[in-house]
Amino acid sequence: MPGPFDSDDNINDSGGGLVARTRAGDNSEPLTITEISTQLKRTVEDRFGFVRLRGELSGVKRAASGHMYCALKDEKAVIDGVMWRGNAQRLSFQPEDGIEVVASGKLTTYPGRSKYQIVIDSLEIAGEGALLALLEKTRARLEAEGLFAADRKQRLPFMPRVIGVVTSPTGAVIRDILHRLSDRFPSHVLVWPVLVQGQGSADQVAAAIRGFSEIQPGGSVPRPDLVIVARGGGSVEDLWGFNEESVVRAIAECSIPIISAVGHETDTTLADYAADARAPTPTAAAEMAVPVRAELLAAVEDLALRQKRAAPRPIALGRERLEARVQRLPKPQVLLQPQAQRLDDLSDRLRRGLSERAAQARALLMADKARLSAPLLRSRLDQARNRLMAARLVPGLVTKRTMREQERFSALERLYLSLNPKAPLKRGFVLVTGENGELLRSRAVAAQQAALSIEFSDGVLETVPAGRAPAAKPAAKAKKPHSPSSQSRQDDLFG
Repeated sequence: MPGPFDSDDNINDSGGGLVARTRAGDNSEPLTITEISTQLKRTVEDRFGFVRLRGELSGVKRAASGHMYCALKDEKAVIDGVMWRGNAQRLSFQPEDGIEVVASGKLTTYPGRSKYQIVIDSLEIAGEGALLALLEKTRARLEAEGLFAADRKQRLPFMPRVIGVVTSPTGAVIRDILHRLSDRFPSHVLVWPVLVQGQGSADQVAAAIRGFSEIQPGGSVPRPDLVIVARGGGSVEDLWGFNEESVVRAIAECSIPIISAVGHETDTTLADYAADARAPTPTAAAEMAVPVRAELLAAVEDLALRQKRAAPRPIALGRERLEARVQRLPKPQVLLQPQAQRLDDLSDRLRRGLSERAAQARALLMADKARLSAPLLRSRLDQARNRLMAARLVPGLVTKRTMREQERFSALERLYLSLNPKAPLKRGFVLVTGENGELLRSRAVAAQQAALSIEFSDGVLETVPAGRAPAAKPAAKAKKPHSPSSQSRQDDLFG
C-alpha cells in the first residue's frame, strides 16, 4: 500500500512538503504576520467604527497609567474592552463587576495578542432597571453596616447662627435656600461650591461635607451649626452622585447635623437615609433649618438674583461656542492610544526579559571559565611566538604586528595575574588541601581528613583537624610549596 510520501505529487496535494514552492498559476505572495494584522485592524476599524454594546462588566481593573481594562459578556460570548485614561476619568459612576452597561466606541484589534477588542469612549448603565438594581445592592450593604441606624441620628439645632450649604454655586438650589433663609430668619451662610451631577460630583460633595466637619470653633472661618446638602430634582441618573458610597459615608461620619434636600418629594437617594433629617425639597430644608420670621425684601432679592444670572450670560455663550469648536478639532490622544497599550504590554515583558537575560549570561559565564585557564593562555602564547618566528617579516608589518601582539600579550598578562590562584594569598587568604592534595571547600569535608595542608603566602603549614591524631608522613613525601604554574592548582581554582 503506497505511503503518503511515495511521490512529489502526493506531497504537493497533501500540503506536506518540506520547502514552500510557488504553485503554477499562483501569483499571491505569503503575507507577514504584521501585514495580515494591519489589514485585519484596518478592516475591523472601518467596518465597526462606531458600535454600542450591551453586556455585563467583568474583570474590571485600572492600570497604573490610568487606563481601564475590562470585559463585556453575556450568556454566550465575551469581548475585551479598554477605556483610555481621559474617558475613564470622566465616568459618572464607579465600574464594578456584575454591572450591566451599554458601551459606546469602536472595535479594533491588538496585534500584540491577536485579539479584537472595543475601545470604549463612553460607558453607561444599561437602563433604569439596572441602575435601580445597583442602587438596591449598595443600600442593603450600607444598611447592614449600620450607617442608616436611628441611634446615629443627631438632633437639629433650633436656631443655628451659621449654616453650611453644599450645592452648586450657579444653580437655582442655592438661590432658593438663601432666599428662604432670608425671608424666614437671616443667618450667616457658608456655601461650599460643588458639582451636583456628572463625573467627580460625588467626590466633591464628600470632600465638602468633611471640610465643614473639620472646621474648628473660634477660627477665621466660623464653624457651621447645621449643614444642608441640596440639589434640584432630576432623574435617577441625574441624582446618582448622591447615591455614591463616598457621599453616604461622609454624611454618616459628619459631626455636624445634616439635612438632606436632594431632588423633589418623590426622589429618594442613599444620602437621605444617612442624613440626620430629610427635606422633600431644598426650600423645605431652609424652612426646617430656621424658625419663621416676617418675610422681608422679597422683591429686592429676586432682582438681585436676576442680575447675577444675567451678568455671566455672555461668558456662558462664549464658552458654548468655544466648546463647539473644540469638539471639531482632532483629538491627539487618539493617535497615542495603541502605543499606550503597547507600552503597558512591553513594560511587563521587559521586567521578565531582564531576569531571564541575566540568568542566561550567568550560565554562559560559568560554562566558559575553563577558556581562561593559565595553561591554555600560555599555550596560545607559545603558538603565537612560534608563528612569529617562522614568518618572513617586513619591517613595517613587523612593527605594527609587534605592537598589536604586545598589547594583546599585556592584556593576557593582566588577565593571568588576575586569575593567579596565589594572588589572594598575599591579601590574607589561604588554600586548604587534604592528605591527597585535593582542594577542600567546606568545613565538613575538612573535618573528615586525617591531615590538612594550609598554604600561606610565605609557606605551607601542616596540621590536623581538631580531635584527630596527627598522622606520620615519610620525609620523602613532604608537601612541596604549590607553584603558580601547577595545572592541578589551576583546576582547583575553577572547580
